[in-house]
Amino acid sequence: MGTPQGSPGRGGLGLLLLLLLSPVQVLPETCVWYGECGVASGDKRYNCAYDGPPRALPEDGYDLMQELCPGFFFGSVSTCCDVRQLQTLKNNLQLPLQFLSRCPSCFYNLMNLFCELTCSPNQSDFLNVTSTIPYYDPVLKENKSSITELQYFIGDSFANAMYNACKDVEAPSSNVKALGLLCGKDVKDCNATNWIEYMFSKDNGQTPFSIIPIFSDVPVHGMNPMNNATKGCNESVDDSTGPCSCQDCSIVCGPKPQPPPLPPPWLLFGLDAVYVIMWISYMGFLLIFFALVFGVWCYRRRHFVSEYTPIDSNVAFSVHSHRDNGKITCGERLGERFENGLRMTFTSWGAFCVRNPRPVILFSVVFVAMCCSGFVYIKATTNPVDLWSAPSSQARKEKEYFDTHFGPFFRTEQLIIQAPNSHPDTYSPYPSGDNVPFGPPLTKDILHQVLDLQDAIANITAYFDNETVMLKDICVAPLAPYNNNCTILSVLNYFQNSHSVLDHSDGDEFYVFSDYHTHFLYCVRAPASLNDTTVFHDPCLGTFGGPVFPWLVLGGYDDDNYNNATALVITFPINNYYNDSRKLMKALAWEKEFINFLKNYNNSNLTISFSAERSIEDEINRESNSDISVVLISYLVMFVYISIALGHIQSCRRLLVDSKISLGIAGILIVLSSVACSIGIFSYFGIPVTLIVIEVIPFLVLAIGVDNIFIIVQTLQRDERLQGETLDKQIGRVLGDVAPSMFLSSFSETVAFFLGTLSTMPAVRTFSLFAGMAVLIDFILQVTCFISLLGLDVKRQEIAVFVGILSFSTAVMHNVEIGLDQSLSMPDDSYVIDYFSHLSKYLHAGPPVYFVLEEGHNYTSLEGQNMVCGGLGCNNDSLVQQVFNAAEIGSYTRIGYAPSSWIDDYFDWVKPQSSCCRVYNTTGQFCNASVTDPSCTRCRPLTQEGKQRPQGKDFMTFLPMFLSDNPNPQCGKGGHAAYNSAVNFINNKSDVGATYFMTYHTVLKTSSDFIDAMRKARIIADNITETMGIKEKNYRVFPYSVFYVFYEQYLTIVHDAIFNLCISLGSIFLVTTVLLGFEVWAAVVVSVTIAMIIINMFGVMWLWGISLNAVSLVNLVMSCGIAVEFCSHVTRAFTVSTKGSRVERAEEALSHMGSSVFSGITLTKFGGIVVLAFSKSQIFKIFYFRMYLAMVVLGATHGLIFLPVLLSYIGPSVNKAKIRAAQERTRGTERERLLYF
Repeated sequence: MGTPQGSPGRGGLGLLLLLLLSPVQVLPETCVWYGECGVASGDKRYNCAYDGPPRALPEDGYDLMQELCPGFFFGSVSTCCDVRQLQTLKNNLQLPLQFLSRCPSCFYNLMNLFCELTCSPNQSDFLNVTSTIPYYDPVLKENKSSITELQYFIGDSFANAMYNACKDVEAPSSNVKALGLLCGKDVKDCNATNWIEYMFSKDNGQTPFSIIPIFSDVPVHGMNPMNNATKGCNESVDDSTGPCSCQDCSIVCGPKPQPPPLPPPWLLFGLDAVYVIMWISYMGFLLIFFALVFGVWCYRRRHFVSEYTPIDSNVAFSVHSHRDNGKITCGERLGERFENGLRMTFTSWGAFCVRNPRPVILFSVVFVAMCCSGFVYIKATTNPVDLWSAPSSQARKEKEYFDTHFGPFFRTEQLIIQAPNSHPDTYSPYPSGDNVPFGPPLTKDILHQVLDLQDAIANITAYFDNETVMLKDICVAPLAPYNNNCTILSVLNYFQNSHSVLDHSDGDEFYVFSDYHTHFLYCVRAPASLNDTTVFHDPCLGTFGGPVFPWLVLGGYDDDNYNNATALVITFPINNYYNDSRKLMKALAWEKEFINFLKNYNNSNLTISFSAERSIEDEINRESNSDISVVLISYLVMFVYISIALGHIQSCRRLLVDSKISLGIAGILIVLSSVACSIGIFSYFGIPVTLIVIEVIPFLVLAIGVDNIFIIVQTLQRDERLQGETLDKQIGRVLGDVAPSMFLSSFSETVAFFLGTLSTMPAVRTFSLFAGMAVLIDFILQVTCFISLLGLDVKRQEIAVFVGILSFSTAVMHNVEIGLDQSLSMPDDSYVIDYFSHLSKYLHAGPPVYFVLEEGHNYTSLEGQNMVCGGLGCNNDSLVQQVFNAAEIGSYTRIGYAPSSWIDDYFDWVKPQSSCCRVYNTTGQFCNASVTDPSCTRCRPLTQEGKQRPQGKDFMTFLPMFLSDNPNPQCGKGGHAAYNSAVNFINNKSDVGATYFMTYHTVLKTSSDFIDAMRKARIIADNITETMGIKEKNYRVFPYSVFYVFYEQYLTIVHDAIFNLCISLGSIFLVTTVLLGFEVWAAVVVSVTIAMIIINMFGVMWLWGISLNAVSLVNLVMSCGIAVEFCSHVTRAFTVSTKGSRVERAEEALSHMGSSVFSGITLTKFGGIVVLAFSKSQIFKIFYFRMYLAMVVLGATHGLIFLPVLLSYIGPSVNKAKIRAAQERTRGTERERLLYF
């Protein structure tokens, strides 16, 4: 118990002189009340009117006086309040204490205001009693008067200074300013006057009688306003405390942080620099190109009789000239020997397959059967996380860390509700004020209907394994087992999900004083309040124990005018289960019933869009099943075309004879077999198959396979059997001619795809793996099984145009959007499309984001605490402060709100001035603030040391109590609901492990928004790690949000695209160089043409609105393979041609091989692609129909038009060694005459 300070001298000479000289009479100290008498309402009592001098405070009140109003603790401690009034003051100040004491100067000023009101010995100077009622004291048996109204004269300067010291104070658990909970108004409408008026209003549910504040800095009506000295939030209250933190006091922070300026656009002549550069480059190319053409024309006119005479270095050399016009180089000889080796190998192999068709076919069937037996072990990956995020990726590791330490992010079931037939409502406040409009869904009738719907959803019953499953069995209930109410984020939770509370109304025959309108308006300003300002004292806090923030449950409003909402949002968080498949299956079963219920729900007054956690995966699976018929029709069209085009149909009567139906079927079966073998082989090794593998690879392999089939069959059809040549030798010779070309394209594609497995993107890596194996097996089956079946069955545009297209594509490719709109993955008729549309239209908050501080930080030391917390004494660059700063510029950082901080709320909770932290003095167990028991004592002593933050052992002793404490009217800071999962204990609760600090992103609508939000959050987290100086301590800060694992791929997709496409082009170049007999220049021409096709694919993507993502990147990688088919066959035919000039060689290559490519891959794929346009799937239409069509058109035009023209200008010279070898092979045969004369 404290002892009062020495009383200052009051009767000295100085005082006497002052009294004599003073022109104003000094009035003696006089009270206006003393003690409590009479019950106002509930447990609230009036104060007793008393106009005598101050009375000495009994000693049992000394501790309270020291705690609450130390300024009056001197002399005989004579005041105008008794011990009971001090206790009432302490009880009434618990809520402001818990929210404002984190800024000591703010709370110091507030205590000054209430101490002067309650206990000042000079009350009569600034308090004026205006109304009393008689009261008989049954204890003292005397008549008294109860004060029912008085005026409190307060200095304007004091009021404004107090407000300025408190206006920035944060409420960490609610992500809002504390005054938003204590002012009775939205924080933006709160000011010094209406804050004090609200605190003294009888309508706030705390004040027992009306106190009317009158603000003035000069005497009014003979009253001297209370105008005590104040402390600014940037000032220390005493030597042991510092100024308020930057988070709670903006003037401590200095200027508000500003986002960095956007980089200026790269412009030339006021236009996009890339466009200008490409235009200039293209015009320069045209100038040089036409100058060269004109120069060549002039040269021809001067030196040759005809201008059409070819200009070629080997024009004089021809195989029938019988003269050696040039020395054969080492490279040419090596190329010829390699080429001849391939030719002889495939010739012998082809003849063997034709002579022994049955063993070859049987072996092929056995091989396919063995490979397909791997289907026994097949696994399909449908989990989006596994499809789009590599196990070694940063986001995947962070997700695993979060799930392991805090549990997996909950599953979300969400409804967005509109009331199309309802009209806006208008509320007229009593007794005065502007009318307040209420949006259509906020009329009482609609709210009752929505509550009926909400209750019906809560009662949905599902069945799993003969067990019933209801929402209460799987929902998130943060206060369980003390409170098993489910978390339902709904505006109806402001009304405790109760029809009767929604119907609360107080008024008379003329006016409505309070009803659901007033409760709603109060709750959107103070969602964590446990008591509104009406006679009903209804809480706003949700039945689950946590606040319901208006931006999460209302949509379509402007600014912060929540009453204008045009949509209601209801969210049911469901527990997700980490490594517990049975519980997860229960949740899935309930979600299925939830979806069925809402699909069949009918209420003409409500328009509902909805989604469950399983909705996207369900709809993708439904989409895949619905598109099976489209895919089958596509393959049927291609099969019919192949069967007809492979034959020489002479008449309708000979259709079945001349058509190659059997070969068509064989070709299709070989394609399907190669895909099946690829899947089977990798299934043996436990590599799961994906939807992309099933949908894309058959198309790819069919394109390659059909091209090879047409080359073989049409080459055979054009060939004439030599004299004395048997069928097996003829087919062997034909295969020897064309198989090296097939081997070139197939092996190039196989190597390119296998190198694609170096990608870190799972979708690309899996596609590349399966595609490479399928292409390899398809080639093997074609040169074995198909050759045997074939034997049985037998028993150009100007270059300038293309360069212009290339220039255009190069200029726009950097404008291709990155990402994948979720709605594109849904079928056209999916209910989820409406949900996505309304999500971006109505929601006002983005996904939650958690800043996770990994295990290893020391929270028990002052230094460690200051690195993290955001309150008094914390570092200005602490974790919480940096996230707070980021929220200040949310339009740039995409952080929407200040973070909820468990450590700051813990420090407020554990303060000895608060009634939150108490223990039983007999057992040391925690005693909740709502418990009335004399054995409950403060956790920490009310001393200067006790008022400091807990450190060391104390920190860990009380933290579990805080995290188990449920919020209640006596203590709103209990951390059970808000932070129970935010702190991970280790070492048997003796240390704190990983923790998180949660906030929300701003509204994210497009893929670029999501990508930017993740990028900015990582920058913030990295900067926090840097400023905390923990980089070298093997732990860090990282951000986590549920969407990061899907969008991380887009942070590096440009790099991945460049890497994969360059790897593909590089491997194609190397393989082409070798298999063309070391024709390096030919390989360069092929690679350049394929690169042009890829660049032009980007141009098409920009024109046709196709974004760059994993699906389109797979298609681009596949484009490389398709492009090889279009280019390699023509190029090889050019290099082995024996014609005299480049033009003639290009013509021969185009006539012999180009026709097969055109009738094979081009027309076949074109027919199949057109069918895809009729798919219900947006993904099929955009990423398959559009991109496949672009592949075929660009491949055909470049391979069959641009490439021959380019070869005719700059193609490689004739390999003289190959020409001589060809001469030797055909010498003395009829083929020599056909080829060379």
